Amino acid sequence: MALALLLPLLESGLIDPAAVRAAVASPSSAQRLREIHGLAVDSEATEAWRAPVVVLAVKPQQLDQVALQAAAARSHPVSSPAADAPLLISVLAGVRLERLQRLFPQWRCVRAVPNTPCQVRAGLTGLAWGEGIDPDQRQWVQSLFAQVGEVLELPEAQLDAFLALTSSGPAFVAVMAEALADGAVAAGLPRALAHHLTHRTLAGCAALLHEQALHPAQLKDMVSSPAGTTIAGLRQLERAGVRSALIEAVVAAAARSRELG
Repeated sequence: MALALLLPLLESGLIDPAAVRAAVASPSSAQRLREIHGLAVDSEATEAWRAPVVVLAVKPQQLDQVALQAAAARSHPVSSPAADAPLLISVLAGVRLERLQRLFPQWRCVRAVPNTPCQVRAGLTGLAWGEGIDPDQRQWVQSLFAQVGEVLELPEAQLDAFLALTSSGPAFVAVMAEALADGAVAAGLPRALAHHLTHRTLAGCAALLHEQALHPAQLKDMVSSPAGTTIAGLRQLERAGVRSALIEAVVAAAARSRELG
């Protein structure tokens, strides 16, 4: 996710690659960052932790070990962030600000929940602020994520549901897209055309819903004529419990986010 956020900023020239220090555990990832993206890789993470802004994008299970590395990289441990403390922007699923601030007391912490469409600047990012974040820092963080999509400030208690819908949601949409394309192939279309038409249909429907501020039921009713093809398909979806399955998928993802925290 850090790379998904960073690449559009590098490609647009908004961030100089020379100003970035990447710290990764995988040798293959380090090589790719050096050769393809021209980034300096900090194998010990020392330089990275001394930067004025750190984007933390590790697995939640690795957080305690990473916090020890961060403390070792800062020569003057403190119990709370100073007035000029650096920023730590966490994109870890479920990890609360209270835990971040306890593990990283020298940083001013921000919790960010971006999603993968950030790669094409069509992303959504939810932000919640830790203690001591001043207005200038808020504006800077907002402007950073605004380069790759829409930014929303939310109460931290809403971030688990936000993550379930916007960060896990693309996987649910991808499953639907795959299934729709498979249906088109079963009905007689070539595979490549089925995928193309599926993607264009999803994009067009999303644009229509958003730009005309339609309730989804309005769009459904617009294309459901009496005894027609669409209502026949909708009956099958209702028999299969597709609506309930999608609701439960979002609820399960939100619950898992809370568990990870």
